[in-house]
Amino acid sequence: MLPDQTKKEFISVWVRDPRIQKEDFWHSYLDYEICIHTNSMCFTLKTSCVRRRFREFVWLRQRLQSTDVLLTEIPQLPFKNPFFNIHNPQHVEQRRQGLQEFLESVLQSAVLLSDSQLHLFLQSQLSTDEIEACVSGQTEFSVSDAIQRFATSNRRFPEEKQERNYSDSDSESSSSGLGHSSDDNASQGCRRNTSQGDVLGTVSSSSSHEHLAMP
Repeated sequence: MLPDQTKKEFISVWVRDPRIQKEDFWHSYLDYEICIHTNSMCFTLKTSCVRRRFREFVWLRQRLQSTDVLLTEIPQLPFKNPFFNIHNPQHVEQRRQGLQEFLESVLQSAVLLSDSQLHLFLQSQLSTDEIEACVSGQTEFSVSDAIQRFATSNRRFPEEKQERNYSDSDSESSSSGLGHSSDDNASQGCRRNTSQGDVLGTVSSSSSHEHLAMP
């Protein structure tokens, strides 16, 4: 019996470790760690962790909706509770779970996976304004540059070996090459895969340890 020559693609995402951050003397907010582990050609990095706050998730959904020319149905974010309390563990857990479900659904869409803004959101610590500037060619660095610089400065996983074939706040108080969504090599790789009929194999929740046992 011949061994299986096909390598099933997977994307595992975790939203975890909510932390209270001080914004100013009067205001605090929560942010969350987003960890990705994947073998998908759509991603520049195969493992990454960044921190994002709720209003950045809101921004991401709005941008995905505004740039989606194919009118893909964009997943919903968790309901924004006007009485949300960052010190209430139940409130925090409900929102964390909702944010994870949102990303799991987004990562199942081949169309959305081709958006450079999504990749900068997940694999760089650029602000939302910087992401918009980067994908529109208004920065000296490309999308790939931003992601690689973040990986170098904030590595949470062992350095990846390149394969030869591819490289809330409740107060409510990112030029060339890979730099633009139309020229994004990761997105091109993703589009090549989808054009050949490939479908993402798995988008795992935090309860899945099939591909990675997170710390």
